[in-house]
Amino acid sequence: MKTLNNISRFIVGIVFIFSGFVKAVDPLGSAYKFTDYFDAFGMEFISFLALPLAILLSTIEFVIGFSILFSTRKKLTSYTLLVFMSFFTILTFVLAIFNPVTDCGCFGDALIMTNWQTFYKNLFLMVFVIILFINREKFEVVWTVKKQWILIAIPVIFSVLLSVYCYMNLPVIDFRPYSVGTYIPEKMITPPDAPKAEYETILVYQKNGREKEFALSNLPDSSWEWVSTENKLISEGYVPPIHDFTISTSAGNDITEIILNDNKFTFLLVAYDLKKTSLKNISEINQLASFAMESGKCNFICLTSSVESEINEFKDKTQAPYMFFNTDEITLKTIVRSNPGLVLLKKGMILGKWHHNNIPTTVTITEEYIENPTYQNNNNTEEALASIN
Repeated sequence: MKTLNNISRFIVGIVFIFSGFVKAVDPLGSAYKFTDYFDAFGMEFISFLALPLAILLSTIEFVIGFSILFSTRKKLTSYTLLVFMSFFTILTFVLAIFNPVTDCGCFGDALIMTNWQTFYKNLFLMVFVIILFINREKFEVVWTVKKQWILIAIPVIFSVLLSVYCYMNLPVIDFRPYSVGTYIPEKMITPPDAPKAEYETILVYQKNGREKEFALSNLPDSSWEWVSTENKLISEGYVPPIHDFTISTSAGNDITEIILNDNKFTFLLVAYDLKKTSLKNISEINQLASFAMESGKCNFICLTSSVESEINEFKDKTQAPYMFFNTDEITLKTIVRSNPGLVLLKKGMILGKWHHNNIPTTVTITEEYIENPTYQNNNNTEEALASIN
């Protein structure tokens, strides 16, 4: 029994620590996920709680994991764990049935799981959670009460400070497909032998006021009247890590390949919604943009999902000297966790990313990139990749 208890503590503790940590390093990503759920359930009016709830959830998970591993406040921890897991097991079952948001977000971008996979994962964990709850009085506690509270306070402080730091800057670990060093075109490729999506065609017919579904292999006789046809997804197939990265002009012209194949450095100012874009450091951004374009070695453009009227309003307000292009909002939120955020590309490779609180100076750009021999004359993509990696 002792061995089973220790195995249960280890499994549950590690899973909760991992889940809490990956959320803490990307609080804005977790906030986006909360917002998605609020929108799906018609609760947009509490979207302002998304970020606080994201930080709270990651902290609770992180603390529970540590408390389980170190056997601190065993009664409080076991009850909290049981309530927490019971609630989320029921919730994920509901989400799996109705599927309002396809990715549960339980492990952030570190491990993408469907709602059904999350539900089965929770069922698996519940076995060990119940074991821990039943045997909560049998765990040996080697810490005094004071030390136990200290052991709880440490992960609380660490998790909150980590979340705040990553929100004010950028995630210290980037689990998304747009991390520094990524060659974007490579992440957009679908291998020839990759599994393809499979669909089943369902035809709906009616007869005597009653509707019924039929497969293509079992169609009804002529006495039935066709109503509609539906293609149901059976198997999703392979989806490349980057599958929705496109840059287009206001007229709808796709310039993605032009940007990704340019030998010049290209700064992408990512502002998914110009109405929500921070103007805190806009003067530094404008200064860098002017320097980049005047150098003759850099492009500087803004990617946004905002409409033309909002773009024009933003230009008037900020005196922006750069051009604006359109990209999907979700893609922009994925590229960089900042509004605005800055990304530096060269021939499709991501060389750097900055939060708007940390806009690099012209000196930094000149010394670390423009005059850096590593990035000179990289006409061959493979050579450039090798030089970075």
